Amino acid sequence: MNDYMMLLKTVGLKATLQRIGMLEVIAGTGHISIDDIYAKIHQMWPTLSLATIYKNILIMVEKGVLREVPLMGAKSKYELMQSDHIHLICQKCSSIEDKMIDDLLKEHLAVIAQHDLLILKQSHINLYGLCKNCQ
Repeated sequence: MNDYMMLLKTVGLKATLQRIGMLEVIAGTGHISIDDIYAKIHQMWPTLSLATIYKNILIMVEKGVLREVPLMGAKSKYELMQSDHIHLICQKCSSIEDKMIDDLLKEHLAVIAQHDLLILKQSHINLYGLCKNCQ
């Protein structure tokens, strides 16, 4: 809880119990939709509206606390911001598996970006297909 308080304060956001609760829910699942966040948060704070959840999630994405993971044909999921990694996303069940980006791939991405006169600061790579369970 203290880590989330410091994280929110560092990016200029008030560390409310509701925001900390949202971060704990997201951290506990890895990747989660706003509707699922709302379902879990609603148990703790029944008066908290879905609109408030949306607003806070979008603010935390804007501030770099959370990352949106877009899904084809489904609502986006959200995760805590972490080091660059690849998302392996199943197009059938919407499961998401994280894979770390090794140094060789980082170098290759930087070369590609540099070719187009871009200095690479971060990468967000989503690969879509069918997971082992859905194949």
